[in-house]
Amino acid sequence: MLVLSRKKGETLVIDNNIELTILEVDGENIKLGINAPQNIKIYRKEIYEEIQKANQEALQSQKINNNELLQLLKSKDQQKKR
Repeated sequence: MLVLSRKKGETLVIDNNIELTILEVDGENIKLGINAPQNIKIYRKEIYEEIQKANQEALQSQKINNNELLQLLKSKDQQKKR
């Protein structure tokens, strides 16, 4: 992890097209401004983790549904053979 010190009004540039600017410092809190292209998705970490969790749950649900579908197709195929 890169650790940098910045003061109010100072900016960091990431990958030539993302700017992080310290807008305000109030005790342990800072207000951070982010200037990035619209195609760059920016999330607070706790929101990002919730999205990842929901995606994993959806993937697991899809796997179960796929397995159920395969079982259904196999049973239909066996019925046709009789």
